[in-house]
Amino acid sequence: MNRGTTIRALAATALIGLSAMAASPARAADDPDVIFKKSTVWKMLTPDDKLVTYAIDDPGVEGVACYFTAPERGGVKGMLGVAEEVSDVSLACRQVGPIRIKEKFEQGTVVFRQSRSLFFKKMQIVRGCDEKRNVLVYLVYSDRVIEGSPKNSTSAVPMMPWGATADVAKCADFVSR
Repeated sequence: MNRGTTIRALAATALIGLSAMAASPARAADDPDVIFKKSTVWKMLTPDDKLVTYAIDDPGVEGVACYFTAPERGGVKGMLGVAEEVSDVSLACRQVGPIRIKEKFEQGTVVFRQSRSLFFKKMQIVRGCDEKRNVLVYLVYSDRVIEGSPKNSTSAVPMMPWGATADVAKCADFVSR
């Protein structure tokens, strides 16, 4: 084996090791909760392609949770964590308790971000405020360094009273100008 082949083999091994660590089941505090998974393509010796439904709580707004479903590739690339995921993600955000906005935010504030490929593609959920209707608006989309994706999904959460509380905040009071 010559020196060039050895260096390429070491680089490939390091890349596979880093991918496996990135794909490991260890969770960060802000990782989404997996609600369930559903296989869509059966693979004999490697993981299946599947749809995975997740839940996240909006870190800036108490009382709002967002649910999104994203495809995850199986096969060898998916198993090694090097598959580029497609941009098809659906989104539904709901009021799950009294809404309390924690601080002012800009239109399009990032609520959640997740890598969808080894290097350049990420999926983001961003939040805005429809001031006229007093509604929080959430958008999920994916982007790349070079070229984004027009695939997206939008969800809206009206700011409504919860339980015996009649007070309803106005999201417009929290939008940075």
